[in-house]
Amino acid sequence: MRKNPAFSLVAFFIFIVSCHTAYQAQSLQYKAYRINDSQQKDSSVLMLIKPYGDSVNKSMSDVVGFAEKTLDKKQPEGTLGNFMVDAFFAMAKEKYNTQVDVGFLNFGGIRLTQLPAGNVTRGKIFELMPFDNLLILQKMKGDVLQQLLDLIAAKGGWPVAGLTMQIRNKKAMNVMIGGKPIDMSTIYTTMNSDFIANGGDNADMLRPIPQITNGYLMRDALFDYIKKLKSEGKNISAKEENRVTHAE
Repeated sequence: MRKNPAFSLVAFFIFIVSCHTAYQAQSLQYKAYRINDSQQKDSSVLMLIKPYGDSVNKSMSDVVGFAEKTLDKKQPEGTLGNFMVDAFFAMAKEKYNTQVDVGFLNFGGIRLTQLPAGNVTRGKIFELMPFDNLLILQKMKGDVLQQLLDLIAAKGGWPVAGLTMQIRNKKAMNVMIGGKPIDMSTIYTTMNSDFIANGGDNADMLRPIPQITNGYLMRDALFDYIKKLKSEGKNISAKEENRVTHAE
């Protein structure tokens, strides 16, 4: 029997598609590259973007708040991390109109080592949080939350809100949430970034958990929180409160 050429072509296409291997990322990592004045400049490109650059530079120079003191990035706990995670924690409750039990900020997500005392410009906030990460919620059982806290402990401590914990042998212990010991069967509402929720920084235990999101950027949360502080007559400030400590 003579084969139909069209049929053979379709069969070959189906065979090729069926043999295609699907790949899925097992972990997410990032690496930042800082561009500075040492790079060679293209004059034609500079002329092209100059009108836009002038507008952006003017906007980035706008003062959005005032820092009462210099805030530092440190582990297991630092004032800069506490300020940022408190901002995300407060704005998550407001923007999602729900109770949030705990909040996290991965240490590597803080892109400056200091926020100097004095006027804080829009550009400085962009330096602090340059990526378009989303502020998301996840509901998880205490046993999964404990896995995340153990990861945080193994990495030396991250900024946290709504809980306290100690680190011993790279594990989280004496975890208190809302003044109560963590319950492995309780469902907690957690605040995080979409980067970590998608498994970034080795947080693979979070990948299967559905994310609640409304497209709210973490950087916008910082701007909104600073504006909220100003409306209350407050400046940018934070202190270390033994949220994350090393067990003796």
